[in-house]
Amino acid sequence: MSSYSIRDLEQLSGIKAHTLRIWEQRYNIIQPKRTDTNIRFYDDQDLKLVLNISLLKEHGYKISEISKLSPEELNKEVLMISDRKLNYPDQIHALTISMIDLDEDRFEKIVSTNFLQFGFESTMINIIYPFLSRIGTLWVTGSIGPAQEHFITHLIRQKIIVAIDGQVSKPRADSKRFMLYLPEGELHEISLLFATYMIRSRNHKVIYLGQTLPFNELVFAYEVHKPDYIFTSITSVPSNDEVQNYVTRLCKQFPKSHILLTGYQVVGQDIEIETNAIIINKIDDLLDIIS
Repeated sequence: MSSYSIRDLEQLSGIKAHTLRIWEQRYNIIQPKRTDTNIRFYDDQDLKLVLNISLLKEHGYKISEISKLSPEELNKEVLMISDRKLNYPDQIHALTISMIDLDEDRFEKIVSTNFLQFGFESTMINIIYPFLSRIGTLWVTGSIGPAQEHFITHLIRQKIIVAIDGQVSKPRADSKRFMLYLPEGELHEISLLFATYMIRSRNHKVIYLGQTLPFNELVFAYEVHKPDYIFTSITSVPSNDEVQNYVTRLCKQFPKSHILLTGYQVVGQDIEIETNAIIINKIDDLLDIIS
């Protein structure tokens, strides 16, 4: 079970910490636990409660009304709202709860409904990616555990692989070659998989080399395919003190290709890049290139 600070609850739910404290005092609606050293913390059930309250408030419920609901009644109201056509923030709330509860059935229902309503790519861009950004923040701060993070990312990864498998790509004469890979030791594959889907959907050629690829094997594959673009995501490996040297080596090793870089260790960092490199800060940057 994970533990959360009041700031974690604020970041996840959008409800200010000051407001949460008022609710504690006025409505006894949520009560923090305390460590042996008297530090306040909240558990998974508290987070789920705050997320549910946030969802109800956004749909016109008053906190005075919510405070009178039993846990069963509150869950019933949330499920009624969740079964309607929700906006993107509501869907992200619902996915967060499914992650906390390790609830695969709920995840499947949310995602399948959105795929039917908005399509795969739109759902990924507007719901799944913001949700993954939230997970990333929680993971870095230690607010969610490995089981929750692995559970939800595995399910998302499965969905993308199934979508790729269903594609029928028809490269044109002017189609470009994209080689996608993760550096040796890097395992965070979701952004690379979704990039594969988007590139293939624009009828470009993809050479997918996957996770944890040694640099010498990248060189070998490059000599075989001579791609126009090399795309990689650097989330945790190489580390902060090694990533600049890695990026520089990558750019200089393949001067005739465009190097597309994304990931936590690159985006928003003071990384110096060569003229043949582009940092992909958001999905729209990649869409501009492949379109």
